[in-house]
This record gives sequence, structure tokens and C-alpha cells, in this order.
Amino acid sequence: MIKALAVAVITALSLASPLSAQDRVPASVGQGAVLRGLDKVNGQTVDIELKNGSSGEVFGLDVALAECRFPTENPTGDAFAYVTISDHGQPQFEGWMIASAPALNALDHPRYDVWVLRCITS
Repeated sequence: MIKALAVAVITALSLASPLSAQDRVPASVGQGAVLRGLDKVNGQTVDIELKNGSSGEVFGLDVALAECRFPTENPTGDAFAYVTISDHGQPQFEGWMIASAPALNALDHPRYDVWVLRCITS
């Protein structure tokens, strides 16, 4: 329900005020991303680094990183990564995660949470 509402708001905003070419922020592709996993039952966290096109495991979840991008003018700025997450072969999430707004497009899993922290730039 919340995810559908977020998508509706983003769609409405994009239709209401389309960005012109001069309003868009140029993005660069990082070498990979740093992601954080949280076990909501015991509060344990773990950070992993993934290269673009690779995958890893966070608390038994399979996490695949397609690509991580960041603002060209501000490498420490807002990262966004295209991530696919599955639990024992069952798809749980696929899409862009934004570091500054992890709840905007989040993993919906009863026990675990995974989000992007930053891109690996060098």
C-alpha cells in the first residue's frame, strides 16, 4: 500500500513538472556499492561491498547489484543503485534504491531490511 502510494506520488510529480535537460543532474557510474543489511529481530547489522554486476549474501538473502550511480559534481552525494533481492529463490525486491531516501523504494521483508549507503567511486 505504501509502495503504491509512493509510486503514485512520484508519477504525479514527474507529470506535473517534467525536468528539462538543464534541470537534470549528470550522473556517473560507480564501480559498485556499499549496502547495509539489518536483522529486525535481533538488531544485528552487516555492511557489504558489491561490484557492479556482482551478487552477495546478506542474512541469507541473495543481493545482486546491477549498477550504482552518483551525481557527477558531488561524488559523496546521493547514491542510487539498481538492486535485485531474493529469498531462497523467491523474488523479494527489484528496482532502484536511493541512499538518502531508503524508505521510498524499500525491501518489504518480514525480518530483514537492506538498503544502499553509497557508491564505490575509486
